[in-house]
Amino acid sequence: MSSKINIYTDGSSLGNPGPGGYGIIMEWEGKQYVKEFSDGFRLTTNNRMELLAVIVGLETLKKQPMEVVVYSDSKYVIDAVQKKWVFSWEKKAFKDKKNSDLWKRYLNIHRKHKVHFHWVKGHNEHPQNERCDQLAVQAAKKLAVNIDSFFEQNQQKTTPA
Repeated sequence: MSSKINIYTDGSSLGNPGPGGYGIIMEWEGKQYVKEFSDGFRLTTNNRMELLAVIVGLETLKKQPMEVVVYSDSKYVIDAVQKKWVFSWEKKAFKDKKNSDLWKRYLNIHRKHKVHFHWVKGHNEHPQNERCDQLAVQAAKKLAVNIDSFFEQNQQKTTPA
């Protein structure tokens, strides 16, 4: 049995900010295991959904540590990790950084696994990326969606009355 898993992710926002969603496909190497996840939020951003998809994918793993390859079309997420920006942000307590709540959550789960990232070009006929995009858009369009409380509270603080 392999302890390596591939996680394909995508995030979507219908407007930025606007209703958003994420889609995830998990494939366990060496097994006939494929699982899909998605969820939507009434007001959020594309970058938040891209990052949340990675977080939820990693948090779903019951066994630790796992060797994980995350496939994403988000340069925002991949560059922040691979270029080690997020670790610098952490040292500076995420001062003036967007999505600090999610980055903190990411770092917590990241440290429990051996995570590698692989960038895929979005909307380029990559089967899993295309399916994740469909899941994310469908989730964003759902009528009964979750509240991205951190984003909405901070959005109200920055929006003039």
